[in-house]
Amino acid sequence: MAKRREESVSMIETLAEFKELKNIDKETMVNVLEESFRKVITDMFGTDKNYDVIINPEKGDFEIWRNRQVVSDYELKDSNTQVTLTEALTIDPDSQIGEEVTDEVIFESFGRRAILKLRQTLQSKIMELQKDSLFARYKEMIGTVVTAEVYQIWKKEMLLLDDQGNELLLPKTEQIPADFFRKGESVRAVVKEVSNDNNNPKITLSRISDDFLRRLFEIEVPEISDGLITIKAVARIPGERAKIAVESYDERIDPVGACVGMKGSRIRGIVHELRNENIDVVSYTSNLSLLIQRSLSPAKISSIRINEAERTAEVFLRPEEVSLAIGKGGLNIKLACLLTKHKIDVFREIEGVEDDDIYLDEFSDEIDKWVIDTLKSLGCNTAKSVLLMRPEEIMEKADLEEETVKKIFHILSSEFEEEELADIKARVKAEAQIDTTVV
Repeated sequence: MAKRREESVSMIETLAEFKELKNIDKETMVNVLEESFRKVITDMFGTDKNYDVIINPEKGDFEIWRNRQVVSDYELKDSNTQVTLTEALTIDPDSQIGEEVTDEVIFESFGRRAILKLRQTLQSKIMELQKDSLFARYKEMIGTVVTAEVYQIWKKEMLLLDDQGNELLLPKTEQIPADFFRKGESVRAVVKEVSNDNNNPKITLSRISDDFLRRLFEIEVPEISDGLITIKAVARIPGERAKIAVESYDERIDPVGACVGMKGSRIRGIVHELRNENIDVVSYTSNLSLLIQRSLSPAKISSIRINEAERTAEVFLRPEEVSLAIGKGGLNIKLACLLTKHKIDVFREIEGVEDDDIYLDEFSDEIDKWVIDTLKSLGCNTAKSVLLMRPEEIMEKADLEEETVKKIFHILSSEFEEEELADIKARVKAEAQIDTTVV
């Protein structure tokens, strides 16, 4: 009997150690123990209402007391809720029929099956507690950066372990295109989503989220974490380029300079973490026109027309500034649209349309509207402005098929005399030679 008692006490000590490791508070653990004991008793006897379970976490032990009604030796029907007078007198010499008598039950006397059932019940409840605790903890951490170690790499995702051994997932779709990790490496990412389907917590991380860039700046720039500088907007094309608009509430602090750091010391670490993603830091302003101009940097805008209702902006630039505004692969203008939350159309500034030139909209019956809009986004809004560009340049910047570009040139060219076309071709050739010379 003493050996069984020691086994139960050691069981509670083990649970106490487990509590320390898994951050389960004492009160919760006591409740789990009591519920587990009561479940086993109910399974064995059909009820636990006549039992008192006392857990003493300070001493690391427990007591179980059973309350039974005293009946005559010939009226015993349920030995769990009733006790004969003869047996009751051995427990309490003053016992009488009709009264209640209480005696201590040694749980181990229920047998090994009961002890095994108790262990299984405890393990199940503790597992549920762990999952609930994990879900609640990470639910509050959504949007924060965590560091975890790569444990396993699969085709579509990676399994990471945090410092407590909890499993985190980093899907391939949430990784920067240039990301490459090996088992055992540390990875920084932001907690994107936490679900708990069928009481099975799933923590999903992301390295392409805008929040990841925000948090990295908060970590690297003390003025942001101190509240002196605020991040007003973020736009990213992961692994390629990003723009971030910042504002300072202290006129003595240059928000852009503070974020970049001396000789780029602060932003350098962020760029490295994001696999050399180019980051443009823009000084935020509530003046939308000025914000759009800053977001299209390094291009210099000649004029701008904004439609607040439709959240659109028409930007006019000198021909040599158009390519700067659009950027390589159209990244600059895409990010500017995301940062300002406005659709920005870029147009080449025309001193005055030649009398014999034709606006592209006049060709809507022969050229699809989306193609015309694409050409306009390159700053071409007349027939000659298109013909003055090289077909290869249009194919690259507008991402149009060769056949489509050929069709466009054929339709537009048919509107001009041979002499005019020869003049246009000569100008295109001259510009191409100038470009070659510059290179």
